[in-house]
Amino acid sequence: MQYDFTTILDRRGKDAIAVDGLGRSPGFAPDAPQPGFDAIPMWVADMNFATAPTVTAALIERARHPAFGYFEPSDAYYDAIIDWQAGRNGADRALLTPACIGYENGVLGGVVSALSSFANPGDPVLVHSPTYIGFTKSLEGNGFKIVHSPLVQDEAGVWRMDFADMDRKLKANHIHAAVFCSPHNPCGRVWERWELERAMEVYRANDCVVISDEIWSDILLNGHRHIPTQSVSEDARRRTVALYAPSKTFNLAGLVGSYHIIYNPYLRDRVRAKSAKSHYNSMNVLSMHALIGAYCPEGQAWVDELCQVLSGNVNFACDYIRSHFDGVRVAKPEGTYMLFVDCADWCRAHGKTIDEVEKAAWAVGVAIQDGRMFHGPCAVRMNLALPFSRVEEAFRRLDKYVFNA
Repeated sequence: MQYDFTTILDRRGKDAIAVDGLGRSPGFAPDAPQPGFDAIPMWVADMNFATAPTVTAALIERARHPAFGYFEPSDAYYDAIIDWQAGRNGADRALLTPACIGYENGVLGGVVSALSSFANPGDPVLVHSPTYIGFTKSLEGNGFKIVHSPLVQDEAGVWRMDFADMDRKLKANHIHAAVFCSPHNPCGRVWERWELERAMEVYRANDCVVISDEIWSDILLNGHRHIPTQSVSEDARRRTVALYAPSKTFNLAGLVGSYHIIYNPYLRDRVRAKSAKSHYNSMNVLSMHALIGAYCPEGQAWVDELCQVLSGNVNFACDYIRSHFDGVRVAKPEGTYMLFVDCADWCRAHGKTIDEVEKAAWAVGVAIQDGRMFHGPCAVRMNLALPFSRVEEAFRRLDKYVFNA
């Protein structure tokens, strides 16, 4: 491979909550490992890889100029986004103009701005479950009432939307705003076109504004392809606020730099008016240059190699679970680098609780995440964006000290 996905980064003391946060926030972060075990960070959703070389090069080049005053987004910023979306997601260049693109202080900030533009505190909002914890905290923290429509697993174990349940709950609760996740976090589904078409038809029939979090759209495994929610119909394009960022793809969460794509001028004006009133939704000049450095041809090549590495990690982990951990179930994700692992059968068979499973893993440095925060009653969530040697070591420890101890 051209790029380095094998070096084990020492992130200690380098502003990494994934490592330095262990043992510091009970109930949120895993415990620190016991003496004799190093930490393998597999919880918070950032990557343990160095970012693309073009990102650091762009940041260094901009930092050589010693003034960081007020600025406006450059043409290069908009061109980079349009080129990226057209090249990777098939966006129509005739439709995706700079006017459709707007900066957001994080995807969750964009979710709240969009919801607040069309709903009031106390209003119900439809969200699928299992549910990304960021949705739960952001929506509840801003006074919205979450109505869950559970995903269901088919006979092959694939997570699917329950369209009848969605329609029933939208009608029963008089819901006119929904938060959608594509690819889905934490289940890892990359929705097929027919699924998106059916979902958007349900939303259309219930006059629902859709806020679609597509931050994971570049992290695609084993040949799966992302289909933008806005692309499946003209109505979907007009009723959807789509949110993207290079932060998951290039490990740039600490720079904060997301953006929306809104084709409908009415939706766009409402969202921009809401986000502008606080005067906090302003881009960082370095995050702009990081995006430009990421969204370039070499950045595309880097992401293609990254997805190959992540596919290998996910394939190994899912095969290992199936062959070594009797009673532990996982649906192989099609996107993201997270596993959502169901331990219910194993816990029943061994008389253990999910707390005991997590504590045993944390004690030997396998810092997995409590799945109950994502509405998985007996589940754990695992980040596999690590060098393969670290993934192998993590599963060796889980085998020896947790599931077959």
